[in-house]
Amino acid sequence: MNYRPALNMPPVVKNLILVNVLFFLVTKIMGQTGTDLYHLLGLYFPASPNFRLHQLFTHMFMHGSIGHIFFNMFALYMFGRVLESVWGPKRFLTFYLVTGLGAAALHLGVLTLEYRHALAGVGVDQLNYFKELAAQGKYIPGNTVSEILTTPTVGASGAVFGILLGFGMLFPNTELMLLFPPIPIKAKYFVIGYGVLELVLGLSQPGSNVAHFAHLGGMLFGYFMIRYWNKNSNTFY
Repeated sequence: MNYRPALNMPPVVKNLILVNVLFFLVTKIMGQTGTDLYHLLGLYFPASPNFRLHQLFTHMFMHGSIGHIFFNMFALYMFGRVLESVWGPKRFLTFYLVTGLGAAALHLGVLTLEYRHALAGVGVDQLNYFKELAAQGKYIPGNTVSEILTTPTVGASGAVFGILLGFGMLFPNTELMLLFPPIPIKAKYFVIGYGVLELVLGLSQPGSNVAHFAHLGGMLFGYFMIRYWNKNSNTFY
């Protein structure tokens, strides 16, 4: 295969990075004027009064911190440009968006289970109160129902984890150099290890600020997309 020079990014990866950075900068600038774009574009739980359908798409371009966007865009650059050079822009963009939406779907599915479990013993009046607080951007710390209704999910991590899975499936024996510890590891083992870690963290840390099941959703949808393409295409990955 043909790898592109490090600074010669393919068009979809380049534009995705630009759009994400632009969203991040505008969000921070608008925040200084009192306009909370996280409230408008982050993904809220469907039972929340803040939920809007467009958030299923827009949350993928929102990030909470410099570290959050840096690591997502770095992974998109490192692995996404390789996949786009193999698949082409159209297929790569389809893969990116579907894995991002799939990540949101699994994340909301898990939240639904948590929400229904936490609703036991919550009366109608109390639930309405929680929703009134959520509409104001407020919540009761430690109360699962209140926190779920009030907390938006942001980030491209689901799509990025899908890309990581795609790279591991296409180039399983490519060696990656870890930072901590600084040792080489084959892509297939890195992806499997990361997936297991996310599953363990997701099960052991419900209510975490990190959407572990969204990461798993991106990987899961990425896996099935590649399997589907392999089954219905003359080009195998």
